[in-house]
Amino acid sequence: MALGLLTRLPVRAVPQPVSGVDFGRSVLFYPLVGLLVGLGVAGVAWLTQSAGDALHAALVLMSWVAWTGALHLDGLADWTDAAIGGLGDRQRTLEIMKDPRSGPAAVTAVALLLLLKFAALMDLLPLGQAWWSLATIPVVGRGVLVVLFLTTPYANPQGMAAEAVQNLPRKVAILILGLIAVSIGLLHPFPVGWLILGTAGFIFLLLRGIYVRRVQGFTGDMAGAMCEITETALLVLLAWLGNAPAG
Repeated sequence: MALGLLTRLPVRAVPQPVSGVDFGRSVLFYPLVGLLVGLGVAGVAWLTQSAGDALHAALVLMSWVAWTGALHLDGLADWTDAAIGGLGDRQRTLEIMKDPRSGPAAVTAVALLLLLKFAALMDLLPLGQAWWSLATIPVVGRGVLVVLFLTTPYANPQGMAAEAVQNLPRKVAILILGLIAVSIGLLHPFPVGWLILGTAGFIFLLLRGIYVRRVQGFTGDMAGAMCEITETALLVLLAWLGNAPAG
């Protein structure tokens, strides 16, 4: 279920109907799906490393988008339109997110985010830690979604995702998040790992606060936007740190 929802990998169709309990359990596997995406992106980066810097970054970015079918970018676009066009009204915000059309704000947000990712990849890929970074950033990007499901109500109480929030195995989810945090803290040189976690935590708290104030919860589009913004922030952070003057 997690692979079928979050990636374009050709997985077997999930039998219908899907229970809320199964949907809740599938959320536990989001970080693992992130690892698979990260390993796929890192693999493309390795295969195309003989290309020039700009072409190399473009190919890696295209593969990153392809693994997910632009799912999270679509969420970013819908949320941007709703955040601006909703004018602070909860119902109008939710209605705009259901509209499949994208306005100028959505297109601009997606373009700027991809530009940031491209520029960060151009700086990051020549560095020694690029492979590990590409493998772990998608894990963190989907790990924050587990935290979102753990801490935030779904905006539509009748939706399937609302059942996933209610049926998410909380103790197992907290254990998985703890293992991810410890692994990132230990496997990156100090203080890089903790800066990654701190940045992801800051983005989560900032966006969650906005989501709760606007719609008293979150939607799938808002979750996708959080994933994309977190990944981009981490790419920029690691590129910046990698190019910082020594000392």
